[in-house]
Amino acid sequence: MEEKKEKKNKKNCTYIGGQAVLEGVMMMGKTCMATAVRDASGEVQIEAKRLNNGKKLKTVCKIPFVRGIVNLVLSLVRGTKALMRSASVYGDDDEEEAGRVQKWLAEKFKLNLMDVISGISAFLGVLLAVGIFIFLPRFLITLIPPVQRTVWEYVLLGVFKLVIFIAYLSLILVLKDIRRLYMYHGAEHKTINAFERGVELTPSKVKECSRIHDRCGTSFLFIVIFINIVIISLVTWAFDKYVYHVENGVLRFFLNLGIEVVLLPLIAGISYEVLKLLAKFDNKFVDIFKAPGKLIQKLLTTREPDEEMIAVAITAFNKVLEMDADETVPECEFVTCGILSKMLEDTKKKFAEKGIDESDAEWIYSLVLGIKRSELYSVEKDKQNEKRVMVSAAEGKRIKEIAAKRLAGRPLWYIIGDTEFYNCKIKVDERALIPRPETELLAEAVCKTVEEGDKVLDMCTGSGCIAVSVAKNCKDKHVSVTAADLSDAAIMLAKENAKLNGVDVNFVQSDLFRNVRGRFNIIVCNPPYVKSGDIPNLQKEVREYEPKIALDGGEDGLEFYRRLAKEVGRYLAKNGMLLLECGEGQTEEILKLFGRRDYAMVLKDFSGTDRFLKIAF
Repeated sequence: MEEKKEKKNKKNCTYIGGQAVLEGVMMMGKTCMATAVRDASGEVQIEAKRLNNGKKLKTVCKIPFVRGIVNLVLSLVRGTKALMRSASVYGDDDEEEAGRVQKWLAEKFKLNLMDVISGISAFLGVLLAVGIFIFLPRFLITLIPPVQRTVWEYVLLGVFKLVIFIAYLSLILVLKDIRRLYMYHGAEHKTINAFERGVELTPSKVKECSRIHDRCGTSFLFIVIFINIVIISLVTWAFDKYVYHVENGVLRFFLNLGIEVVLLPLIAGISYEVLKLLAKFDNKFVDIFKAPGKLIQKLLTTREPDEEMIAVAITAFNKVLEMDADETVPECEFVTCGILSKMLEDTKKKFAEKGIDESDAEWIYSLVLGIKRSELYSVEKDKQNEKRVMVSAAEGKRIKEIAAKRLAGRPLWYIIGDTEFYNCKIKVDERALIPRPETELLAEAVCKTVEEGDKVLDMCTGSGCIAVSVAKNCKDKHVSVTAADLSDAAIMLAKENAKLNGVDVNFVQSDLFRNVRGRFNIIVCNPPYVKSGDIPNLQKEVREYEPKIALDGGEDGLEFYRRLAKEVGRYLAKNGMLLLECGEGQTEEILKLFGRRDYAMVLKDFSGTDRFLKIAF
């Protein structure tokens, strides 16, 4: 019977706690803290960090009363930092000016601007609290001499503290941002209440839960003030009566002030234990002690949130659950303005850890910022480009999105959606191979070879990059360009690229020459030439994303060249020319396949490797 009663009076308390921040909520678990903020564009950003809880700290946090002091200090520092970080996401701060200060601090003192601001804010917060809630009540007592050294001094001191506390909470409500902060405070409470009661964490269902919570910081502050009144009254009275009696009013004022400041940690420790104990039970007796804190929450420090605010709180809460359950879940950061060089180096470091070429990081920044890749490192030294030293929050967000997809393995140019190829913009996606820089040399060779009125066939066209670039760059020579590919999807992509570049190309779906009609002055082909056995060893982004049909050249990589050698003669006009791209070390073997020829030339790529064949018939 007693066991049933105990179970009824106890409730399921989660270890996760939180606080409202500007346009968001911070939640803290056992191993991490996560802050979710809805930014100015309406998107929810999240920052999650692992807590640096060493063995000593964990041990200290288990000691009754001491843990209250430690948790108060940690909450103050971490809470202030979360508040400052949320302001950097949502605020309308001057990014350029902030960037200059941030860069100066980093270069001169190796300091982070946010750490400096958080430290100063925490210090000023403590100073303000001491001034308003300790200094001011005692100062008011000095204005009423008749009550000094009487029981009324301690009664009035307690009354003044409570009145100032309530007045402070009421006055700041006139600020719009504070009212919204209190709405997010309500969202935080509703989310935790929902979880503790087993309610599904969806905005609509969480909204039905109470916005009042037993372990709220408001209740903690009220308990602190109440215990402060009791302990300070007893200690100052006992000190004055039994330890040292001070006649001088000014000296007595500062002595009592000092005693109160010194006893703050003890008061915080006792208050923490009281709050922790009260939160474990739900009964009429305990409700008496909870009532004042709940009333203040209801009237002042929480407001009814909308579902979007609740969604933000749920995001932060779920992130903490996820990271506490799995230590391999990585940290993440808000996207805010930052220093170009530092952000670029951080991205390159992440890419290097995943085996991704650092040039991909440079291309991402170049494309998003509109800076030539070659100028990324020189722009900071150029005073005329001072604004470009900083990456804005919007640019940073775009960079982060692209980098995340690239880190997941998807090829960069598929993510970007297009690439430059020999004076053309070529749309790229998983329907065809991404045009390689060396293939531009093949297109260039065709353009240099083509003559007035020539007919050109681009076999295995893929994205159509060669056919489109030849048609565009040789427009004044009135050439006729046909492009063929086995893949219907590739042909569709190639047609889109022809339209994008405003050129006329005749496209044919064909397995090599099967559906091709007529003869051509120039046939150009970049066929699949990777050995079947080598495909599993290709880079992840190639083997998992680019079409295998465009890579696999058979057992020795020469399958398509053999077929070309057998059929090309029937489709080349008199004095026709065949231009081929080849795999490394394949040129000699391929030339043996084209024994009946007038002459052949081997052309090299950018790295000096034999890459292309120019065969005349």
